[in-house]
Amino acid sequence: MSEATGGAHRGVARRGFLAGAAAVTGAALTGTGAVGTARAAGTGAADGGAGSGPLAFTHVTVIDGSGAPPAPDMTVVVEDGRITALAPSTRTRLRPGTRTVDLTGKYLMPGLIEAHTHSDGPETVVPPLYALAGVTTVREMRGQPVHHEWREKIRSGELLGPRWVVGSPIVDGTPSLWAADVGPTVEVRDAAEGRRAVRRLKREGADFVKVYSRLSREAYFAIADEARRLGIPHLGHCPDTVRIAEASATGHRTIEHLHALLLATSRHEKEIRRRLAAVRIDPRDPSSLSRYHSWFQQVHPLEWRAVQGYDRDRADALFRSLAAGGTAVVPTLSVHRTLELPDDVPSRAEEWKYLPAWQVESWPDQLTALIGGRTAEQARQIRRIFAHRLQLVSELHGAGVRLAAGTDTGTGYLVPGFALHDELALLVSAGLTPAEALRAATRDAARTLGLPAVGTVARGQAADLLVLDADPLRDIRNTRRIHGVVVDGRWIPPEERRRLLAAVEEAAAQTPPPEAGATMTGCGCGGHP
Repeated sequence: MSEATGGAHRGVARRGFLAGAAAVTGAALTGTGAVGTARAAGTGAADGGAGSGPLAFTHVTVIDGSGAPPAPDMTVVVEDGRITALAPSTRTRLRPGTRTVDLTGKYLMPGLIEAHTHSDGPETVVPPLYALAGVTTVREMRGQPVHHEWREKIRSGELLGPRWVVGSPIVDGTPSLWAADVGPTVEVRDAAEGRRAVRRLKREGADFVKVYSRLSREAYFAIADEARRLGIPHLGHCPDTVRIAEASATGHRTIEHLHALLLATSRHEKEIRRRLAAVRIDPRDPSSLSRYHSWFQQVHPLEWRAVQGYDRDRADALFRSLAAGGTAVVPTLSVHRTLELPDDVPSRAEEWKYLPAWQVESWPDQLTALIGGRTAEQARQIRRIFAHRLQLVSELHGAGVRLAAGTDTGTGYLVPGFALHDELALLVSAGLTPAEALRAATRDAARTLGLPAVGTVARGQAADLLVLDADPLRDIRNTRRIHGVVVDGRWIPPEERRRLLAAVEEAAAQTPPPEAGATMTGCGCGGHP
């Protein structure tokens, strides 16, 4: 690969397509910015603090996330961050002092859950952007100290943002696909190092251990055993050296992306595994983009071979096993589409204004650096591979494998919060109904993340809610037609939401690019098997 060169934007490109949306370091990473978004978004504001007495949403159609038919003309009462009542409006008597919001003609559903993110950027931009886009819970797939800091600020009411499930740094074999230019990666060579890594990550407060593609069998099974012993989930990529059924049997909670599934459903699996074992990454290469470009060039022919040998009976048996074992799949179709259908990438989108212009402007160079050099025949094959991924999603769903919606936000062209709405549309294009796609981002995602108090609209559940102007069951794109959001019991009505989005836009515009040589700390991880 020839790295993008020349100019500050290309300098960012060299370090950053997989390094995170709005990725910055130093003061810019946690600065409050001129507009003070964190303070403006704090709880206790007029018309919405979670502790300011009961609030009733009346005459609204409820889509509760369970798969039940929509319930028209309902009243939902929220108090102290919880749903305390849910009943038809005609049968609801509100106690004195209850504030009311008439939502006639609107649709109320659970807040969305984004199951695969790599969040990086100013706290005045990234956390509030999730919440204001209707994403009230995120799972961070490469945890950093800043994510724990954000979570605490959100819990204390200092910062507007989603609930955050924060994973460990990536745990990979050596050499990893990730160089030092995107921050620390935990590389382990054997079982002993794998067990030590799990113990350390548990002590450091990770909610789960994120395993990766190049782990050896010895290291992976030791990690899985130590994680089980310590009561911390392990999940992530199914390593190249491990079959999916083997990983599922260890309690591997979620399989991220669709690469390993492509291999496991092919009658050519043994041949492809032999060839995959011969793939090499240069440990001297200091660029993660360059390592990934090399990886793609070696692996795409193997994926094409897998597609040519697709075996439906083999797939059915595997998918039934995953469903029985409770292993979920996070397809991340959004990042697959970006990397595999680059000609379909938009040249502009309205939500890009919420990220720094320098970062958005660097995306085309970054994408070229990552996937450039494909022949016309390779591009045709990779387009066919993407179509096959959609087929796999449909078959996974049909076999009863739980799907959780995630995007790999942190990769170029994916904007925090907004990208999940596109992922829902991709799930529908793969054959799910709008109701099924919504469950992948609400109830089923909550179960996958181990969060029983979110993901549905029901009495006793956390008051994380999304209010829409149009019915998402008729057209999944209506999830973008946001009227207002309820974040941990706090109602953010339309005018306040517009004001807060404007503050995010201003904060993004004032975020400077990273200085030359700055370390980019995020990552996206969708582009490999």
